[in-house]
Amino acid sequence: MNKKEKMYSNIYNHGENLNNIFNTDYDNISLCKKLFRLEKKAHKLSTDYCNGDLNCDDWELLTNSILKEVFNILNVKNNYDSWVSNIFVNGDCRGYALKIDDKYIKENNIKLHCDWGGYGIIAPDFN
Repeated sequence: MNKKEKMYSNIYNHGENLNNIFNTDYDNISLCKKLFRLEKKAHKLSTDYCNGDLNCDDWELLTNSILKEVFNILNVKNNYDSWVSNIFVNGDCRGYALKIDDKYIKENNIKLHCDWGGYGIIAPDFN
């Protein structure tokens, strides 16, 4: 398997894991691509926020908008759903932006790509 095939295999498997958790209406590859676009936007906001180019009010407004898109894609419809309080945009630009709380990942034995801290990564870069 060459590098590109391995990358697509990882993307497909990650999408499959997400679909097993969230039961979206997207195929595995399309799901990951949609979420990765939002990851890039969120990461740019995190970088701007860390550099002082974005104030707190704008940060909240823009990241909430991204989270609404993520919830829509992941089929999280209810504000009382536990996912709403456990999926967040990380303000530290040194890692991924769209994450799932580490305690929630562990307590619910969720099989998903995680960072070193145990946080679930919604849209990892398999490049």
